[in-house]
Amino acid sequence: MEYRRMGSTGLNISVISLGAWLTYGSDKVAQDTATACIEVALDAGINFFDIADAYAKGKAEESIGKIMKAKKLDRTKLVISTKAFFPMSDDVNDRGLSRKHLFESVHKSLKRLGTDYLDIFFCHRYDINVRTEETVRALDDLIRQGKILYWGTSMWTASQLRNAVGIADRYNAYAPVVEQPKYNMLDRQTLEGDLEDTLSELGIGTVVYSPLAGGVLTGKYNETVPEDSRAATHTEDWMQENFSPYRIEKARQITSFAQSIGTTPSALALAWALQHPNVDSVITGASKPEHVLNNVKALEVQLTPEIETQIEAILQNRPMDSSRVIVNPDEIPAL
Repeated sequence: MEYRRMGSTGLNISVISLGAWLTYGSDKVAQDTATACIEVALDAGINFFDIADAYAKGKAEESIGKIMKAKKLDRTKLVISTKAFFPMSDDVNDRGLSRKHLFESVHKSLKRLGTDYLDIFFCHRYDINVRTEETVRALDDLIRQGKILYWGTSMWTASQLRNAVGIADRYNAYAPVVEQPKYNMLDRQTLEGDLEDTLSELGIGTVVYSPLAGGVLTGKYNETVPEDSRAATHTEDWMQENFSPYRIEKARQITSFAQSIGTTPSALALAWALQHPNVDSVITGASKPEHVLNNVKALEVQLTPEIETQIEAILQNRPMDSSRVIVNPDEIPAL
């Protein structure tokens, strides 16, 4: 396994990490299978595990917590992150990035995970209804209380990050040190452009989610849709858009190219994302232990300038700008 420092911090994280979105704690993956995935990940050297309170409405955190307890894992060797923002109930305060919700969310996550602290706590989206000053100062207090070690953001814009860092500087508070954008061969516009420049300038690390485009870049959807796959079991519009004919055709071409150079489309796609100078780790999903092993194969892929040129010739999607949509906390898009 390869490890990289997360931005300008002293925290070292595995370049391949394991996430729990749509997998652990859900009815799609049994607890014993989740345990097997975690065990294989640890054996492979993965130390970074990414969760969120919204994943299976807290059950993903409970699942990971049960595994840590049952296997008596050494907490000091794990890097565990979770998040808050999306509604967790019908209560008007059980959402967003207010001081009240952040404090209560952290306490609930700690209880579900069965741990005393979180290595990383992400603001799952930007909250247009809460002053950034309130969010920054609440997280600073949580860090000073020892409940979280680092805090970061997910899908924040460059200007939102600059503002948060400026507020932290003004109050001598802990600033965000890591951003978690969506990034893969088919979705480049979030990271590439203004955001990547801002992250470099501020020394903020980057851990990306959906590096395989929700499974599209594995090649499993090239011909048919497996009955037990995300495309078949999740019928939301945003999920179906992920499997559009255009994206499937690009995946077919990437699959063919990967095979021509002796690797798998998954390994090639992950290696490609890890080549980005800002990316410290790619957050992968795994509903079976073999998925973990397949993802780790990305470390064997050597991307030469010639290979990268051929990939660009296939993709032809280098973004021209970095514009993004800010979501409202009452909306629940793809996490």
